[in-house]
Amino acid sequence: MTERQIKFSEALREAQADMLEADPNVLLLGLGVPGPTGIFGTTSGLQERFGTHRVIDTPSSENAMTGVALGAAARGKRPIMVHMRVDFALLAIEPIVNQAAKWHYMYGGVMRAPLVIRMIVGRGWGQGPQHSQSLQSWFAHVPGLKVVMPARPLDAKGMIVSAVKDDAPVIVFEHRWLYNLSGPVPEVPVGRPLEGAEVLRPGRDVTIAATSYMVIEALRAAETLAGIGIEAEVIDLRCLTPIDAGTLKASLARTGRLVVADTAQEAFGVAAEVVSVACQHAFQHLKAPPEVVALPHVPTPTTPALADLFYPDARDIAAAALKATGAEKELPPAPEQGRKWKDTPDPSFTGPY
Repeated sequence: MTERQIKFSEALREAQADMLEADPNVLLLGLGVPGPTGIFGTTSGLQERFGTHRVIDTPSSENAMTGVALGAAARGKRPIMVHMRVDFALLAIEPIVNQAAKWHYMYGGVMRAPLVIRMIVGRGWGQGPQHSQSLQSWFAHVPGLKVVMPARPLDAKGMIVSAVKDDAPVIVFEHRWLYNLSGPVPEVPVGRPLEGAEVLRPGRDVTIAATSYMVIEALRAAETLAGIGIEAEVIDLRCLTPIDAGTLKASLARTGRLVVADTAQEAFGVAAEVVSVACQHAFQHLKAPPEVVALPHVPTPTTPALADLFYPDARDIAAAALKATGAEKELPPAPEQGRKWKDTPDPSFTGPY
């Protein structure tokens, strides 16, 4: 039987619908949730199905409304709070970091915050410094928060299911360019782990560990490398709290070389943490210094000319892998991208914005 294929955005919408259907305590709220675009299609039709008392459009008051969601969680509800940009969620740092993350610890497990917060990251159409940041390392740094970054529809659905059922606050980072990608997803609401990485492609020459959309670029890089005789093992890190040291160590025992690809800035970021974990747990296996493919330590540019220099892609990952292996080989000519510049969405992503 052929596995059912649905889009990443459809998987998120389906997971939320399943949880709203299964548990009357589940709420879905956020600015634009019932709007015409439905948060990139991830919430479309849910208010019509479950009503305005459970699928709620909020004012443009991120701090206050996240506080409302947190209060609802304290009263036995299981809210899913959507921030259309991680940049907007910065206004809600206090209830997330100072309250939700700490209640379970402060009150000896008596008070919990079963709160799911979806935050959207990623670039496109000149979104620039205030609308396209990837700040996952900020939240992963805070004890008490679970932080995940699904890269495939299977994990998009399964992690939402698990997150809603979890008593801890869970931050789900979603890259805009993933929404239109398709993959196999079961119809039943099967949870996926909120910890641990996964090997998506085996290899023997170099390990590529990646987050979110960079997993897609890593798989493309592995295909390019295979064409010149380099076998890359690709790891989807998936969960950031903690970084899966066991999977990383096992992979490096096979390959001895590491490339880390992240959607955020290299300095003080997730990639730096992965390198640290690798050096702490698998130093004896490393045959070369780890390579990092991430953003430079400057604000996100708006102009296409700068964006082309700012954002790495599969070719940059492949070049880093060649450097790590020391192989004296050349990459084939870059294929046609199907877009004008790197800040124009990947052809697989069609909008709405």
